[in-house]
Amino acid sequence: MSTPETSRFVRLRVELVVEVDDQDALVKGALGRIAEDPEIPADERAHAESAVAEDAAEALAYLVDPFDLVSEVPGVELAQASWSSEQVDYDPDSPDWDLDEDDEAGDEEEVVG
Repeated sequence: MSTPETSRFVRLRVELVVEVDDQDALVKGALGRIAEDPEIPADERAHAESAVAEDAAEALAYLVDPFDLVSEVPGVELAQASWSSEQVDYDPDSPDWDLDEDDEAGDEEEVVG
């Protein structure tokens, strides 16, 4: 009996909710990152700076890089990444924020006897 080959690719899903307690520091950090990035064309730089100054979620998106999450993991190379950020109304006591909810359905195995 042969064993089916498994894919070398793994989808890693991470969902974070962060509290911004110093929006000025967040914006300043994002503006610094934009200013240091030589690959951003001047017209895009102006748009990025405007978006970051107006929206904490945009500022956070400029500072969080999925590559940083896996760059030090041995034996792993990032193949593709996408991420987004948005401002949300967060209530930790609400059942809508149960992060394990999706995992439970996917982790169940059917036993056939």
